[in-house]
Amino acid sequence: MTRPKLLLTACALAAASFTAQAQTSTSSDEAAQPASLQTVVVNGKRANRVSRGATGLPMDVKETPQTISSIDREDMANFGLTGSNEALSLATGINVEQYETNRATFNARGFEIQLTQVDGLGMTNSWGTVVGREDTFLFDRIELIRGANGLLTGVGNASGTINYIRKRPLNQDVGAFNVTLGAWEQKRAALDVNKVLTEDGAWAGRLIVAHEDKDSYLRDLHDQRTSVYGVVDGQIGSRGVLTVGVTAVDSKQDSPMWGSLTLRRADGTQADFPAGASTSQRWTYWNTRSYNAFVEYTHQLADGWEGKLTYNTRHGDESTRLLYAYSPTGMLNADNTGLIGWPYRSEGDTDHRVLDANLSGDFQAFGRQHRLLVGVSQSRETTAVDTFPVQNHMGDALPAFPYGGDVYTEPTWGAREPSTRGEQQLTRVYAASQISLTDDLKGIVGVNAVRLSRNGASIYGNAATHTVYPDTREVSPYVGLTYALSPAVTGYVSYSDIFQNQDQTDTKGAYLAPMKGVNAEVGVKAEWLNRALLTTLAVFTAKQQGLATYGGVITGTGTSLDGQSWYEGKDVKSRGVEAEATGRLGKDAKLTLGYTHLRLTGPDGQDIYEWVPRNTVNFRVDSRLPVLPGLRLGLGGRWQSAVSKAGGPKQVGYLVANAFAAYDLSPAATLRLNVNNLFDKKYVGGLAYGAIAGAPRHASVTLDYKL
Repeated sequence: MTRPKLLLTACALAAASFTAQAQTSTSSDEAAQPASLQTVVVNGKRANRVSRGATGLPMDVKETPQTISSIDREDMANFGLTGSNEALSLATGINVEQYETNRATFNARGFEIQLTQVDGLGMTNSWGTVVGREDTFLFDRIELIRGANGLLTGVGNASGTINYIRKRPLNQDVGAFNVTLGAWEQKRAALDVNKVLTEDGAWAGRLIVAHEDKDSYLRDLHDQRTSVYGVVDGQIGSRGVLTVGVTAVDSKQDSPMWGSLTLRRADGTQADFPAGASTSQRWTYWNTRSYNAFVEYTHQLADGWEGKLTYNTRHGDESTRLLYAYSPTGMLNADNTGLIGWPYRSEGDTDHRVLDANLSGDFQAFGRQHRLLVGVSQSRETTAVDTFPVQNHMGDALPAFPYGGDVYTEPTWGAREPSTRGEQQLTRVYAASQISLTDDLKGIVGVNAVRLSRNGASIYGNAATHTVYPDTREVSPYVGLTYALSPAVTGYVSYSDIFQNQDQTDTKGAYLAPMKGVNAEVGVKAEWLNRALLTTLAVFTAKQQGLATYGGVITGTGTSLDGQSWYEGKDVKSRGVEAEATGRLGKDAKLTLGYTHLRLTGPDGQDIYEWVPRNTVNFRVDSRLPVLPGLRLGLGGRWQSAVSKAGGPKQVGYLVANAFAAYDLSPAATLRLNVNNLFDKKYVGGLAYGAIAGAPRHASVTLDYKL
């Protein structure tokens, strides 16, 4: 397999140092600036970014009445988490269902996460599915907001929100690069450079490039990804800050798996194949390109008020030649035969634009100071997919599994023809306020009024191909209370309506009605060790009415519906407990430890969605050794309880642990060894939509160098 040589030229350093607490993100580079720069508006904006959490208001995490976790850039670097899916797999309460090599879904609290944002903006994911991985080198941190997300978007469910926070320009000329060599011919290089563009520090720019080229433990799989991100921000007048950024990602995947492994045999046993077994063929590929640009202008108004206008546009292209290997009965024969092939070729693109304007600030009323955010936004997304009809070799039988990469002949493709077209537009007006009822008691109230219009084809290419949806109008409230039990301990409670349109269709090809429900949470957050460590304990419950649930495959109608999946709306209830401790145990020791327990029941009160683990534990701990200060050791991992799928595979509970050892060769250079799946645990994941084997033990070596 041909591998292009690693090429890289780029720029931008690791960002400002983060605080020990999970709840603030102020940068220490402010203190390092000359006094003359302290009056520059840009410096203040760069140096004092605060999470807007689950409400859109810039509040400390301890004051937010929902659970919020984050994975910072230091953890992502130390544990070698260069892909976003791998980073999310170590997060509290998040389950990554990697059911194919290029597609995954995430779930939290029993439900699929259908909202992924960048810097707080974005639309819902198609069916919760995310194609490809983000390169974590582009981001300062990843925020994970669990629970209802309607206040952030106007639509949402009771799972949560993933928010990628991009790196921004700093106020000093700095830079860094790293190179990595690892298992399965992994070669990676990344460069991050920051440059102050004017003498007064009012303007600065940052350029980041990351390139990765690697094979895989899976037969014939080869990945190549290049990510480039450039951003400039600066002062406009004495009160304005303008930020402009562009990201381009080019990802190529040869011999991907489309669909998952079939593991159940007709006699009821479960096959145990080698971890590298794959259904793909060497002629298959899945290539994606995306271009994202944003413009953000913030203006400081009188009396501490701020106006903000943001425009974000994204264009994505997908080009595929794939083979889906499946059994018409859903099971293998005793000799592991029974699979047949379904070739597929497509060209598709997606355009997504978001315009958001808001006003936020503090105001006085009843002798107390309160906080208010009001805004309006409009998002528009269009999708178009063309396919190439298969002229021959459709439904050919495959040999006994596992087979090689040359057993299914690539078909002759017909002329390109339109397949699906779709469009949706979301307009919303929103408001949120933190109200100081007493010195210790604060209320958070919010409301979203949305109008959602959709037309065209189902995003899944189902039979309802040119349906016109009626416009959906919905108003959703959000209410929360926080009470400071002591300076270090805060209790909270929150309630929100939830609402989500659904793209799945029933047995007649008609779209399901929107899902509606409620979400409630009560918890306590406490700071320890002089605010260095934050602990959170939360009890949550959510009801989702009419949630799309897989029902089967349509047969016997004699229409185009035959062979397509159908869904039914079910009332599903989630209840559970989450606990997390995150922060520092001392000057050189960091800790994140999380636990989630949940119960999921359907309309009959019995368990449902058994592929969602009922118990999970995640952990990350690292520290320098007092006897050898240049050496930092770390251990992280995730344990989950048993999961299964009716008529599909089962997986007993398992632990996957990752370790690293980093040694400072000099003040500028660090050499790091990462070992993933330390105990070489064999397991399968992605049971929501099939099964795929996890990676066996593998290692990599990275050299980090500060310019």
